Amino acid sequence: MRFRLVLAAGAVAALVASMAFTANAGTRHTPSGRAAAPASAQPASAQAGIHKIKHVIVILQENRSFDSYFGTFPGADGIPPGVCVPDPFHGGCVKPFVDHSDSNKGGPHAGQAFTADVDGGKMDGFVGEAELNCKVGSKCPTDVMGHHVQSDIPNYWAYAKNFVLDEHMFEPVHSWSLPSHMYEVSAWSANCTSNDPASCTGTDEPANRTPKNPTPFAWTDLTWLLHKNGVSWGYYLDHGQAPANPAGVPTIWNVLPGFVDVHADQQVGNIQPLSNFFSQASAGTLPSVSWISPDPKDSEHPPALISTGQAYVTGIINAIMRSPDWNSSAIFLAWDDWGGFYDHVNPLPHQPDALGYGIRVPAMVISPFAKRGFIDPNVYSFDSYLRFIEDDFLGGARLDPASDGRPDPRPDVRENLAGDLNADFNFNQAPRPPLILSPCPKTTLVPAPKPGCTGSVPLHVNTWGDT
Repeated sequence: MRFRLVLAAGAVAALVASMAFTANAGTRHTPSGRAAAPASAQPASAQAGIHKIKHVIVILQENRSFDSYFGTFPGADGIPPGVCVPDPFHGGCVKPFVDHSDSNKGGPHAGQAFTADVDGGKMDGFVGEAELNCKVGSKCPTDVMGHHVQSDIPNYWAYAKNFVLDEHMFEPVHSWSLPSHMYEVSAWSANCTSNDPASCTGTDEPANRTPKNPTPFAWTDLTWLLHKNGVSWGYYLDHGQAPANPAGVPTIWNVLPGFVDVHADQQVGNIQPLSNFFSQASAGTLPSVSWISPDPKDSEHPPALISTGQAYVTGIINAIMRSPDWNSSAIFLAWDDWGGFYDHVNPLPHQPDALGYGIRVPAMVISPFAKRGFIDPNVYSFDSYLRFIEDDFLGGARLDPASDGRPDPRPDVRENLAGDLNADFNFNQAPRPPLILSPCPKTTLVPAPKPGCTGSVPLHVNTWGDT
């Protein structure tokens, strides 16, 4: 979700021009300094083994940085010692601190906030951005330097310890939720002047669809290639769509209905309530590709409760693990943007183009073929999810204007620049058994979650995006 701040195109160009461009350029160096082989170095057995995955499920939650959830995870590229971020409102600086609060505030996280937070690579603008609306004489506390620990989010840490933690997953765009969700399904965000893909211009502040303009997204998304190649897909919405259901998924997290090609292909029916996903999982009839978006209560978007979001995600993963489809599934779990929370890893050396990457977010790979307890140091973005899907089901076809049959003016083929998630799998191992977890474990969150972890706080969703 954004705070309405606009990053001028000229500033973006200048920022990118000052960066060391490293994406897909020879030997890759990870931010942690650990060795990472190029994607092309994956053994042939791994490339062939990908087809053991018949079902890819992408679960996207909201507004957390990697350090805010995994900054103290053993062995990960977490919060370094000695950090103290300047506090321009109160004076002095703020050190990272353990925050057990079930409900957080976060901070600005649109394009201008990205530039301020990163501050040319110093990663020291988070507190100042969170204090932009502080009034003189007020205490104005912030929580962007707070981070959660294992006892707060035990299920997320259990998945990371038993499967794969991607410690360098960057948001694909340095902006807020709407463009991030666009990148999730299309590897681009843009504004278009007509239904012609050629009319689109890339931006990190795209206009949303409206009742008067319900299909403004004219560029090509992955469903175009999936439908063209007979690959099944589903886009699942927690409690359906808002505003038809006021408690459902808001349009900023529900982008596929706005894509022209989804309607042209008559695939709108694949956009469906999450309850259908649970039924299909139980029956063993999951589609090849699933995307899942939360409603506000389940999203972990501040101030939504972390305990409720963790219970929601655990319920989805338990359903997949109990499904006949588990032995051929791969779950990609991530958060859509950093939410204004502190992260120490500088994203500037890893920019593929003028729109991204953004700040690191938590991400895990959960699968019967996932490596056990692997902390992957490679650089990824959500483009890597698209690449994996394309390599698995489409023979490596890409959202490439030169070959996809529906050309748009995107500046690059992001999937070709993205890290290869094959590194997170061992397709020679026997399928691993499920790890069924209680959706509502005992935690140190305060106040203590209600039984079942179904609590909520007032969210005022209609103000999100305009704060």
